[in-house]
Amino acid sequence: MALIVQKYGGTSVGSVERIQAVAQRVMQTVQAGNSLVVVVSAMGKTTDGLVKLANAISSNPCRREMDMLLSTGEQVSIALLSMALQEFGQPAVSLTGAQVGIVTEAEHTRARILQISSQRIEKYLKDSKVVVVAGFQGISSTTDWEITTLGRGGSDTSAVALAAALKANCCEIYTDVPGILTTDPRIVPEAQLMTEITSDEMLELASLGAKVLHPRAVEIARNYGVELVVRSSWSDEPGTKVISPQPQSRSLVGLEITKPVDGVEYDTNQAKVALLRVPDRPGVAARLFGEIARQNLDVDLIIQSIHESNTNDIAFTVTTPILKRAEAVAQAIAPVLRSHNASQEEAEVMVQQQIAKVSIVGAGMIGRPGVAAQMFATLSDAGVNIQMISTSEVKVSCVIDAEDCDRAIDVLCRTFEVNRQEALGKNELPIQNHTPPVRGVALDLKQARLAIRQVHDRPGTAAKLFGLLAQHNISVDMIIQSQRCRVVDGIPKRDIAFTVAQIDAEEARRVLAEAATEFGWGEVVVDSAIAKVSIVGAGMVGQPGVAARMFEALAQHKINIQMITTSEIKISCVVAQEQGILALKAIHTAFELGSGQQIQVPA
Repeated sequence: MALIVQKYGGTSVGSVERIQAVAQRVMQTVQAGNSLVVVVSAMGKTTDGLVKLANAISSNPCRREMDMLLSTGEQVSIALLSMALQEFGQPAVSLTGAQVGIVTEAEHTRARILQISSQRIEKYLKDSKVVVVAGFQGISSTTDWEITTLGRGGSDTSAVALAAALKANCCEIYTDVPGILTTDPRIVPEAQLMTEITSDEMLELASLGAKVLHPRAVEIARNYGVELVVRSSWSDEPGTKVISPQPQSRSLVGLEITKPVDGVEYDTNQAKVALLRVPDRPGVAARLFGEIARQNLDVDLIIQSIHESNTNDIAFTVTTPILKRAEAVAQAIAPVLRSHNASQEEAEVMVQQQIAKVSIVGAGMIGRPGVAAQMFATLSDAGVNIQMISTSEVKVSCVIDAEDCDRAIDVLCRTFEVNRQEALGKNELPIQNHTPPVRGVALDLKQARLAIRQVHDRPGTAAKLFGLLAQHNISVDMIIQSQRCRVVDGIPKRDIAFTVAQIDAEEARRVLAEAATEFGWGEVVVDSAIAKVSIVGAGMVGQPGVAARMFEALAQHKINIQMITTSEIKISCVVAQEQGILALKAIHTAFELGSGQQIQVPA
């Protein structure tokens, strides 16, 4: 007999008829010989309606009372589903988060799960009852009984956490699409269903705005080795499996408060090629990396900083053995990239050897604003200057001088409590021959870009800047440090640009503008009219030409790239917001991810 946890979202339980359909599916699972825990969200748009009521009463509702209000939505769903099951003759019992014993931080509206007491659920399961649990909620402790909610996507988080605590055989997430798709079917109806995806790929896609799974749920599945499947509420198709690595032994105490970093990696076999002052126009990146791909040269990190005087800087890293060939390509193409009658300074090629890439890795850094800042501060305290920064949901990488690498590894291992002997040199991802280079394409239209001109180019600058934002609980996504250095009053300075959620943009600007005088920074500029389009796929490792294909797709549609950042399994470009949807469709087509069949998403 298998123990299965199933989760049904608001659309799946949006009416009496849909609740009855869920009850019939639950019955089929039980009749197949399984024990079952069911986690449900509030019906349909119930939560939105409750938020609207609160805002009609108060312009700034108390967070405690918001938790008290919003937690009622799931209680309606669990009671009705339990009644439906009982009406069909299946014993069932409904339990709130508090009754289950989901204990969380004392953080209203955004709590993380600390532990789950499974005894009560196990008792009901032994009595052959289906246990129907309210998702999205818990209690702050078993002494003060304060109701808390887990924030957006909380029911996903509840379900996977319960699966981990109960050591369930499987956690099934039922939604209104047939599984995890190559992109949003509301924008591209021909999106293709994936049969499987790795947890790291899913973390990237989920964090980029794919709404099928919440990143916190994927994080728990990855950390505890929970078998996770995303399926449609409207069919019996097998859906998509999310494949997690073999987990390390972890305590279930502090379930969501895990160490943010579980690994430190480094690569000393790297060199950097930079093209400074390339024209800011569509097609430049496509031309450069297209030629690099034609030479079958594999590129690691790519960054393109914000424009200045109608030019950009593009830098990339390669392994040392192919540096001469990469430099030759850059030197050959630089004259072609220059504007008519431009000086030799435009598209100037710079090469730097003796560099190293150091990275911190861990799914626990998701949504924790201070982790990157802590890395930067650690390197600063050790006197290590950062030359390039690359970020993803599960990794932050910095390019530094090779001579600083050993010292950087030592201090990062101490800071993040990683065994120095377990630090990995050039961690190669295992690639299967059938793994596609790109799993999916995602679009985020809710980001804003901040640029800070002329920050000091010395250890500690990034630590101060991003430490300030972390103190104000502002999460940063892309971070790009300009390759162009200017000396002002004897002080070398660079520009730094980064993206945040649009709702945090004005607060971030205010915080940094107030600090600008103290730290000698220049102007702080905000642009909310941007879109971030990204491709994700573990199969792009070791496959030259993936970035070039993405850039060429944008160039063909005259879409200018404003910023570029990459990790091993993700490439992201910032474009104008008005071109975001066009960019998504162009890239999805370029990688031939369409299925030829249209996905219908229920209303």
